[in-house]
Amino acid sequence: MNNAPWLTILLLIPILGSVVLTFLPARTSSSLSKQVAIGFSVVTLLLGIALAIGYEPGGGYQYEEDVVWIKLFGAHYALGLDGLGLALVMLTVILTPIVMLASWNDGDHGAWGAKGFFAWILALEGLSIGVFAATDVFLFYVFFEATLIPVYFLVAGYGGPQRVKAAVKFLLYSLLGGLVMLASVVGLYVESAKTKGGPTYLVSELSKIDFGTDVGRWMFLGFFIAFAIKAPMFPVHTWLPDTAENATPGTSVLLVSVLDKIGTFGMIRFCLELFPEASRWATPVVVVLAIFSILYGAMMAIGSSNIPRLIAYSSVSHFGFIVLGIFVMNSQGLSGANLYMFNHGLSTAALFLVSGYLIRRRGSAEIGDFGGVEKVAPVLAGLFLVSGLSALSLPGLSPFVSELLVMVGAFVHSPWAASFAVLGIVLVAIYILWMYQRIMTGPVREGVVGMRDLNSREIFAVAPLLLLILVLGFFPKPLLSVINPSVDHTMSQVGTSDPKPAVTEGEAQK
Repeated sequence: MNNAPWLTILLLIPILGSVVLTFLPARTSSSLSKQVAIGFSVVTLLLGIALAIGYEPGGGYQYEEDVVWIKLFGAHYALGLDGLGLALVMLTVILTPIVMLASWNDGDHGAWGAKGFFAWILALEGLSIGVFAATDVFLFYVFFEATLIPVYFLVAGYGGPQRVKAAVKFLLYSLLGGLVMLASVVGLYVESAKTKGGPTYLVSELSKIDFGTDVGRWMFLGFFIAFAIKAPMFPVHTWLPDTAENATPGTSVLLVSVLDKIGTFGMIRFCLELFPEASRWATPVVVVLAIFSILYGAMMAIGSSNIPRLIAYSSVSHFGFIVLGIFVMNSQGLSGANLYMFNHGLSTAALFLVSGYLIRRRGSAEIGDFGGVEKVAPVLAGLFLVSGLSALSLPGLSPFVSELLVMVGAFVHSPWAASFAVLGIVLVAIYILWMYQRIMTGPVREGVVGMRDLNSREIFAVAPLLLLILVLGFFPKPLLSVINPSVDHTMSQVGTSDPKPAVTEGEAQK
């Protein structure tokens, strides 16, 4: 492809769509607003696919743009995609039109109607692309903070009875993380000015600086705390279940499948690559926190009686696996974590959307209000089962490959840590299958009688997710071929390598 600013165009298309929706006349029908929004999201998806096709695996950062933005700060408007960034940008552009189609009627009765609902979704898509494409830390921080705005209004304006409280809690946690990270961002300015003779926020320049032990560790902590809140990790995860319980299913998808990935993306891009010594120093504590997240999230999911809260706690557990894969400091774990981010986005999106269909029909999100759904809505029950099996990483579905790689990496790092993580895999099967049993099997409860099955639009919205889950479950190579060169680069930045297999003298002679 030529040297056009493709990434800028990619992130501006949905933002432009958001502006267009905002200025549509008040008398515009909600159907037209939805069609315009879908149109902009599909154009964004098509351009994203074109960029993915043109991307050369192993070619480092591509589609780069670099313009001096704020010279005094050393800040650049710099964008570029490596394998990790490309995977998450593609996840974003794939999920956005799916969420819109699945949430076709969810915005009709909110604070700003369908027009506002879809405008905020488009704004979030554009800002998320900016986060994953930014190669300047200051620009990343601006996008990072800006994503909070559309999520706040999507939750506060279109959620459940406790939506405002949940939105404020989400905002306070996120702003706290952002303020802590800002201290480290300022630290980068000071240290780069001292080392380079002038400040810079370009990741390519910062990665060459040795920040020293004390300064590097403090700046690492500033970034890590912000990303741990965003991820979310135990014990700074409590905003997520409240938000998921009160948000629309589509908002929950964008929050958990896209926005929360900024946390684990940032751990790789900034914590590992900018502060390698501090990352190695923090590894034992982070691995313990990751295992706590895995087990705590799974146990809380088992005890949850509310479907969205259960899915949210399951994500806390799954993010624990991702963070574990990142900090075991070997290529298997890091490849698994990169792949897990994409695959978790697909499986959790499917589970939230199908659950949303179920809750909308029953008028309740409490598991105890269901029973026997498979007898009256077999298609809905079937899609719910496949989505749940994907969440528990059934072999043949895409999350299995990710989880297997993470566990291999964990065993290489520490068999004891891996053993505790395996317990989390067992617990996942318990809460997913038990949820399915209580909701779908048994006698048909009174409130479930007459429940209609899925219509063609609802099936069409979820079908691409399940197709990707199946395809990547059997053939993950295309995604791994894009991700693995980025993993190799990160490993070299951290200064670690995979341990060589132990071979006895007798085996060597054979």
